Amino acid sequence: MAQMANKRLAMTLYSSDTDPYCHMVRIVLAEKGINYESFDVDLNDTPEDLKDLNPYNEVPTLVDRDLVLYGHQVIMEYLDERFPHPPLMPVDPVSRARNRLMLKRIERDWYTLSNNIANGIDVETSRKSLRDSLLTVAPIFEQKPYFMSDEFTVMDCAIAPLLWRLQHYGVELPSSAKALVTYAASVFDRAAFKESLTEAEKEMLAI
Repeated sequence: MAQMANKRLAMTLYSSDTDPYCHMVRIVLAEKGINYESFDVDLNDTPEDLKDLNPYNEVPTLVDRDLVLYGHQVIMEYLDERFPHPPLMPVDPVSRARNRLMLKRIERDWYTLSNNIANGIDVETSRKSLRDSLLTVAPIFEQKPYFMSDEFTVMDCAIAPLLWRLQHYGVELPSSAKALVTYAASVFDRAAFKESLTEAEKEMLAI
């Protein structure tokens, strides 16, 4: 997958075609129209050059000329600073800190449960806990068009891959979560989100 803007600023992204953290980074790249080359990594047989680049031998890993970055949040923030338009994080330090704290909560509360499901760990308990947690926050999505914001932000980039995978994980949202379901549909309809999807991710919803 390669975006066709900013040709002279080509980057390489080492990515897995089903990993949600890689998906977050691909959404940011697509939202900003950044040209990049994507190297699909088999997590069971990672390439030697990735092992040389990243001491943890993991994805996502971003190479921008002489700079090598790993960790999805580090990469997303770098891209937002490197390519400031459209902005995906607030400018002032207090709002940025709150943003980072919410990203931490999303990862700790929701992605821990979804990773359990994906890895076959306490699957039914994790499904129920994830469903109940999402149901609790669903009213938030009645207040603004995006996640706690009038504009699309990095928090939407973080939550979208999770929502896209809910059906694949066997997590059904009830009718009382209508605002969250409506929000998810609007994000999935964004051109950048569609562009961010790999073929394997498209098959998760059979689109």
